[in-house]
Amino acid sequence: MLTKRIIPCLDIKDGRTVKGVNFINIRDAGDPVELGASYANQGADELVFLDIAATTENRKTFVSLVRQVARHVNIPFTVGGGISSVADVAPLLEAGADKVSINSAAVRNPQLIDDLARGFGSQFVVVAIDARKDYNQWIVHTHGGSKPTDKKLFSWAREVQDRGAGEILFTSMDHDGTKQGFAIDPLTKLNELLHVPVIASGGAGTKEHFLQAFSLGKADAALAASLFHFGELTIPDLKTYLNHSGISIRL
Repeated sequence: MLTKRIIPCLDIKDGRTVKGVNFINIRDAGDPVELGASYANQGADELVFLDIAATTENRKTFVSLVRQVARHVNIPFTVGGGISSVADVAPLLEAGADKVSINSAAVRNPQLIDDLARGFGSQFVVVAIDARKDYNQWIVHTHGGSKPTDKKLFSWAREVQDRGAGEILFTSMDHDGTKQGFAIDPLTKLNELLHVPVIASGGAGTKEHFLQAFSLGKADAALAASLFHFGELTIPDLKTYLNHSGISIRL
């Protein structure tokens, strides 16, 4: 049985870690370097760094901040935000990123997924998919969730996989920041449809929600932000609970 992963997420805006609800009402959550180091020390399996304003502000990810975070963590580190070409990746690799996450650029130019997978390997490419349920269909959104597209979640996820993505980070915009639980139904369907790992994101509020994501949703990893940032749940406590609940987890 593959070990499940717990992944804290650092959403970055203006050099600070922030968190909102349903992708709006953003508030400060602390220093990303300090948080990243703390999560690595607590036993997080990976870390995700998303420069959430890079695309909407039409700029590249803050490489210097990526470098600072990377110096303080010893776990796999995924970076996303503002990556729109193969050329954007080298500076992030040099700064310490282990993987890159693309979202808006992948929708705009799906060939970028192929190019990154061919150039760096599928294991290096994470495609983030932000989706909201609208008229009984899960619609893909871009630009930090602000722009709906004509793409549907399940067909886009399959295309992303077929183009060479090594992992998919699925965020339910309807659940994001609500602490009411992950979107189990689409998560389950994604894991039945795909053979690449799927990371569940959006809605974590209790230890039981993580258990549901792994046991019912069949997620390979679960990502959370505010729950960890504001000290409502610690990674060691969560992992102990999951281990006692029969989930294969690295302690």
